[in-house]
Amino acid sequence: MTQTDPNPTGALEFIGMIQPREQSEIHPAQGEAIDPAYLLASARAHDEAGFDRMLIGWYSNGPDGLELASWLAAQTRKVGFLVAHRPGFQAPSTAARAFATLDQLSGGRAAIHVISGGDDADQARDGDWLDKDSRYARTDEYVSILKSIWTARQPVDHEGAYYRIKGASPEVRTVRRPHIPVYFGGASEAALRVAGRHADVYALWGETQAQVREIVTRVRAEAAKHGRQVRFSLSFRPILAETEEAAWAKAERILAEVRRVRGAAALGPANGQPQNAGSQRLLAAAALGDRPEGRLYTAIARETGARGNTTALVGTPEQVAEAFLEYHALGVTTFLIRGFDPLEDAVEYGRSLLPATRRLVAERLARQQQGVAAE
Repeated sequence: MTQTDPNPTGALEFIGMIQPREQSEIHPAQGEAIDPAYLLASARAHDEAGFDRMLIGWYSNGPDGLELASWLAAQTRKVGFLVAHRPGFQAPSTAARAFATLDQLSGGRAAIHVISGGDDADQARDGDWLDKDSRYARTDEYVSILKSIWTARQPVDHEGAYYRIKGASPEVRTVRRPHIPVYFGGASEAALRVAGRHADVYALWGETQAQVREIVTRVRAEAAKHGRQVRFSLSFRPILAETEEAAWAKAERILAEVRRVRGAAALGPANGQPQNAGSQRLLAAAALGDRPEGRLYTAIARETGARGNTTALVGTPEQVAEAFLEYHALGVTTFLIRGFDPLEDAVEYGRSLLPATRRLVAERLARQQQGVAAE
């Protein structure tokens, strides 16, 4: 049975993130690279909490995301899998079949998060020596091939700068039609051009409202050149407590623990400018202060050099839900959230934050519909 995209109008969507073992900025990774019991507990927690999808990241020192997703699909019920994928390390024709296979085995729960790679050293660990602009040019071609195979009825030929394919088979089809959702990350000019051509959902890290408004405008303009519309995802690390005062105290404790862990690892404060534009944008937000606006908390991003999604929203569940509502008004319909205590926070988000946000968004949409009906 085929399925269409369950979120064609940009309804609210929550994505969590799971790790193959317990790890975060305050929990240094220990033991084997894969802890099956922890991985399964985390996946089931997200499933039961009502997350729409779980992101499985790509790391040059980590396990294969498609393998993890396939194993977890057999042991979860409804939650979808957003598998990070870097073009350049697998032929696009075999990647198309791999993701279509996951979509079939999971009953239409697969999605791809395309990441071209923002760090030359990390790319080199897997043997990729292209510069950033070349990586995005390759990504453009790569995703074009993926989509052509997923939607084809006949064998696919392709002649391009990076790939030459003759007669690629479209027989292994996705459950979701016309193809699985394509999420896309990257904030450079080259990235935005590719996002406009290919992204169903454009993902960025947690930024100020002014930054979000600016990049949403730019991505929409790029998509309009191709007659397309794009949804938007924003990533945060919510820090919750029963009172606002307790939440900010918790945030300061997490920052202190981040510093302690980094000090124990002899890392110290992060220095130097990161290569990827997303991290640079987070540092620009952090330069405005630890609390640049509302519930946004950037101190942890500054402390870690914004090497990943490290901006937080701090407050009670209702207060953070209200902050989400403000970003929703800017066009953000997907929130990718994870905690510094990943498993425990996922459970708490499902208990309090997700229901509160969905209620507020539903109330706003109902008011808008009533206003339209009254005109």
